[in-house]
Amino acid sequence: MESVADLQQRYETTDAWGLATQLDLHTCDASTIRDAEKIKQFVRELCDLIGMKRFGDTVVVDFGEDERVAGFSMTQLIETSLISGHFANQSNNVYLDIFSCKFYDPNVVAEFAKKFFQAQNFNIAWVLRK
Repeated sequence: MESVADLQQRYETTDAWGLATQLDLHTCDASTIRDAEKIKQFVRELCDLIGMKRFGDTVVVDFGEDERVAGFSMTQLIETSLISGHFANQSNNVYLDIFSCKFYDPNVVAEFAKKFFQAQNFNIAWVLRK
């Protein structure tokens, strides 16, 4: 996977419109991912960490008829786009998407999220949007 320095250079030289990061966190702390206030705290702290200005309140909704996908879903508008996530009760996995037209370091997001949700491990992918 390319380094963050290379990613940022490519972001700047290709005049990318934005950066999208997909982060899958595995086997997280069950009590944290089932707590709407903790999820909101995570969003606030993440936005501060990566320099994103929140627009409006974090929306956290618990739903899902199928136990495989039941859990909280979260959305947070940011001035440069959107952060969203789903928190799966059955697997204790977290699926986050961060999209912004302002550059940020995807690895900082991953390490912070891994620590906050006490994930055993994670998968990460990013793409430049043009």
